[in-house]
Amino acid sequence: MLNKYLLHRYKWPLLFLFTVLCFTSCSWFTGQKPIISCSGWERADAIISGIHEPGFPDRNYDITNYGASGNGQTDCFGAFATAINTCNSEGGGRVVVPAGTYLCNGPIHLKSNVHLYLKEGATIRFGADPKFYLPVVLTKWEGTELFNYSPLIYAYLAANIAITGKGTIDGGATTGFATWKPQQAEAQNLLRQMGNDGVPVNERVFGEGHYLRPSMIQPFGCKNVLIDGVTLLDSPMWVIHPVFCYNVIVRNVTVNSWNANNDGCDPDASVNVLIENCLFNTGDDGIAIKSGRDQDGWRIGQATENVVIRNCEMRSKANGLCIGSEMSGSVRHVYMENCLVDSANSTVYFKANLDRGGRIENVWVRNVRVNRAKGAFIRFETNYKGHRGNFYPPLFQNFVLEKISCETADNYAIFAEGHERAHIKNVLLKNITVKNAKVDRYIRHAENFRLRNVRINGILQPELPPMDPEEKKKLNMGW
Repeated sequence: MLNKYLLHRYKWPLLFLFTVLCFTSCSWFTGQKPIISCSGWERADAIISGIHEPGFPDRNYDITNYGASGNGQTDCFGAFATAINTCNSEGGGRVVVPAGTYLCNGPIHLKSNVHLYLKEGATIRFGADPKFYLPVVLTKWEGTELFNYSPLIYAYLAANIAITGKGTIDGGATTGFATWKPQQAEAQNLLRQMGNDGVPVNERVFGEGHYLRPSMIQPFGCKNVLIDGVTLLDSPMWVIHPVFCYNVIVRNVTVNSWNANNDGCDPDASVNVLIENCLFNTGDDGIAIKSGRDQDGWRIGQATENVVIRNCEMRSKANGLCIGSEMSGSVRHVYMENCLVDSANSTVYFKANLDRGGRIENVWVRNVRVNRAKGAFIRFETNYKGHRGNFYPPLFQNFVLEKISCETADNYAIFAEGHERAHIKNVLLKNITVKNAKVDRYIRHAENFRLRNVRINGILQPELPPMDPEEKKKLNMGW
């Protein structure tokens, strides 16, 4: 039962944690310069230098010693819980999953200093019945906080946690949670209204009787998180979803999950994140960066910042890298390099709404190869799904995209649409080639949008004319 103790436990530790973390993220040293003094790719190097793997005591807790059986039929939920609790209470170590298939009819809740290690040939298969994932926990759904079904693997306010190994985690969602999207609208709209109305989080209780799917892996308010080497299948919704986290590494992960809204990795209001050497075969975006929705995002005010993405391959039904649309807490200092986007709607997509507020700024992308963009190869959109009410436009500024090649753009090569009172500002597209595109470019309400050595359909694109001084003066007066 939810009570004031839960709300107190959630609010103050998290507030303290992020006050400390957000301060230190702007002042810690990487050996040479404080990160706040760095810019461009120098800042990316500083971010990487400051991210470190969590460490664990050299102790092993084999789940088979706690009653687990790898026959694929025995429910191992209790064995996982006992092994994790014992590991945590004794100061930490590795909870080992040997080869075999381990049915888990309920969520795995990690605790501080626990390293969940899946040996080669090991599979954790989660039970499909949604009732297994009750009672509700504090979580986040499409940018709004609530109490809902537990994510399949969840950690709350933990420090030093890891999920690694060559094993497989099967969400088992196809016959359970993944069927819920057609039924979610009522609860979805209710939750969004609660967020906009400022309803206290402990009163936003969903779970049974509602149809809001949980994420697959969600560390919530955690510090020092490592996810490395595992294969992830059949997720209910977003696959890897760090929320309010600091110092996160997602490395060598393979995601094969094609259900609706199966983004591969969604850093959400998190700081210092490294995503590298991953393969994302997903039913939605490969990587989607978030920071909260509308008033709920403003209330918390935690940006996602210092994110480095490198050496990843993305094969998604939606986009390669997407920032937004839930970005009211802002997203800044994002770096993506040396990636392949095989087929997606857009290679990079920056999206928000004209009443969403927040900023997307300081984004650098280089050395990306794209086979096919089914929508717009590069897309900036400040009015995603239409303006719905009050005018609180987002600010898009400071983007450098270079050394990117695309074989085919089915529609637009470059699409950028700001607003007459909220221009997209300071964009440099450099050394970019799109061999075949239906439309070369559509750019409206953009300021200082520069093209350097951009070739579309074999034609070198001319620079955009500078903004008329009188128009710029009127724009500034409008603010």
